[in-house]
Amino acid sequence: MRKGIAMNMGTHQAHHAHHGHGGAAVEGLQIAKDGYVLVPETLRLTAGEEVDYRFRILGKDGVPLTAFAETHEKKIHLIVARRDLTGFWHLHPAELGDGVWTVRLHLPEAGEYRVFADFWPDGAEKGLTLGADLAVAGAYEPRPVPLPADVFEIDGYEVGIKGELRPEETNQLVLAVHRDGEPVTDLQPYLGAYGHLVTLRLGDLAYVHVHPDGAPGDGETQPGPEIAFQAHVPGPGTYRLFLDFKHEDVVRTAQFTLVAE
Repeated sequence: MRKGIAMNMGTHQAHHAHHGHGGAAVEGLQIAKDGYVLVPETLRLTAGEEVDYRFRILGKDGVPLTAFAETHEKKIHLIVARRDLTGFWHLHPAELGDGVWTVRLHLPEAGEYRVFADFWPDGAEKGLTLGADLAVAGAYEPRPVPLPADVFEIDGYEVGIKGELRPEETNQLVLAVHRDGEPVTDLQPYLGAYGHLVTLRLGDLAYVHVHPDGAPGDGETQPGPEIAFQAHVPGPGTYRLFLDFKHEDVVRTAQFTLVAE
């Protein structure tokens, strides 16, 4: 969820360097960083209920932050993930005023979750991601992380992945979307890109968000079936990768497990 099409090219490139193209930028491990603080107003909910999840982000002066640069067409992107990384939601909260943000949240299963607020303060040199825990009450059943697999199937689509993750290196990952065995060549732009990839490390939930090479409308990038990413992970471990892609007006999420050694 980094610098969108509306930003100038220099800023866009700088933002990509911040999130994986030029170094192992680890985000989401802290609730406060660089003078900014994530302040959740919703700390606990019950499995199966739908609630308004509310939060604020305080600036360096302790006052709620209200000025944001848009990153991929949104001021704030909110990622919610189960701590065992078997559940993932990419949401876009709305402003209520006075620095308060809200989003409808429905988590069907109990457990421990992590919430990531991904944003870029207006005028700042870089964006950042703050994280906070969220408890969901109910009967909790932990699940193992799915084993690595080259293909993920969802709603009749097959999404394949090629590439490896090597710590402290820039890794090319190529994901390809097919439906019923045929390549999908008319992917739709979603938030200014043909795909969005979030990477989380099992254990500490280190967060890395990268975007694909090229952009819709640049005269070179094709709308499928392949989406290429340059990913840089901070160290060894088991990573879960979540790819959002849009086709026929529906956004779907493919999930993968990769091990970096």
